[in-house]
Amino acid sequence: MNNILHKSAVFYDVFERKPGTDRLTTTYCPGCGHGNLHKLIGEALVDFGVSDRTILISPVGCSVFAYYYFQTGNVQVAHGRAPAAATGIKRSHPESVVISYQGDGDLAAIGTAEIIHAANRGEGITVFFVNNAIYGMTGGQMAPTTLIGQKTMTTPRGRSINNEGYPIGMSEIIATLDAPVYVERIMLGDTKSILQARQAVRKALKLQIEKNAFSFIEVLSACPSNLKMTSVRSREWVREVLQKQFPLGVKKDVSEKFPGKDFRHTPVDRSELYPILNIEPISVDLEKIAPYKKTDFLTEIKVSGFGGQGVLSLGNVLAEMGMRHNYEVSWLPSYGPEMRGGTANCSVKIANRKIGSPLVASPTVLIAMNRPSLDKFENDVISDGIIIYDDSIIDRPPVRKDVRILPIPATKLADELGNSKAANMIIVGALVEYLGFMSIEVILHSLGDVLKRKNLVELNQKAILKGAEFIRHLKS
Repeated sequence: MNNILHKSAVFYDVFERKPGTDRLTTTYCPGCGHGNLHKLIGEALVDFGVSDRTILISPVGCSVFAYYYFQTGNVQVAHGRAPAAATGIKRSHPESVVISYQGDGDLAAIGTAEIIHAANRGEGITVFFVNNAIYGMTGGQMAPTTLIGQKTMTTPRGRSINNEGYPIGMSEIIATLDAPVYVERIMLGDTKSILQARQAVRKALKLQIEKNAFSFIEVLSACPSNLKMTSVRSREWVREVLQKQFPLGVKKDVSEKFPGKDFRHTPVDRSELYPILNIEPISVDLEKIAPYKKTDFLTEIKVSGFGGQGVLSLGNVLAEMGMRHNYEVSWLPSYGPEMRGGTANCSVKIANRKIGSPLVASPTVLIAMNRPSLDKFENDVISDGIIIYDDSIIDRPPVRKDVRILPIPATKLADELGNSKAANMIIVGALVEYLGFMSIEVILHSLGDVLKRKNLVELNQKAILKGAEFIRHLKS
């Protein structure tokens, strides 16, 4: 006879979190309810055949290491942000089964706004909310669900109505909203209640699988360590005390009349966005840019200097011109509060493929327009990357030996044109000529569309040509 008591196939065979033991031990204390709830969720995912398309959002709390147990897609997020992350994941992967798994401090305290708004939108996710009336992982502080009179690390005399207010009934709050389809409070107090919890878990997941319904399952659970009780006594406390404050039962169920929700994306042609956003499309001269079009191309540029040197404008012009060459681009500015003299930098990415993040942490190109910028970012450049620095005002060369060094007297060359502020466009011309990934002709023609101060267009055109000429002379 086969033994039917086995670990669900959705769990890893080995829990890597605690090496050196039998490697099957979880991080949970004896008597903790997380293990029971994990088991109920895991069994349902396997029985419904969806474990391979499930994404579990782990919280900050005792179940923060759920990704060591569930062999599913896993995302660990900041405290309270699980519903927000789950929303983004469900919208981008509508075919997935997305679970937001949270504790009372995580969901009912710092994450109150996230869960309220996700529920109000009716996101197609399933939320499991473990309520043990205390902050379990961080030492037993009072939670929003802590009972009146209950002693914790932060309420040593017991929670009082006058000082800390009443315990929050999250299920009742969620049930008042229009969009949630199924809201129920269950408990893990004895065998009978666990069987009832099993039904609620399965129903909530099935409603997401079949209808993309938002379901909210609150689970009353024991925390023996912080209650300072045995496992058996802590479960009795859940049955005898906790559920009196938080009555069990279905708080809302409109699943029979809920028609379902479709989160699949409707393809949108880029041209449709122009009238919606009230913007003019950028003209691209395919014939002129054809000789410059790179394949498998990604340049990550960090531009840095003092405020007033045109650092952000330099990056903006590069990004704008990248668009006019049919590249994918991003531009992310960063600057201090000072109008002049403060530090400023920006991240620019130019690629012939989709860009995942606008942040440049390991630049392929560093443009340093002052000494502090070179000191700060030199070591971030990738090996075989490029460091461009204004050697007319920076008093030391880069010390890296594994990168290409390109000294350009940008400020000196700009002074020759009659305006030192054109140094940023000197560097634009130099970089474009050096990399050969854009047409100087197209840039000069488009500059008037990009620059806000039209009276400076001619000066900046001359600066770009002067920077390109400097590189051509250097190569020769």
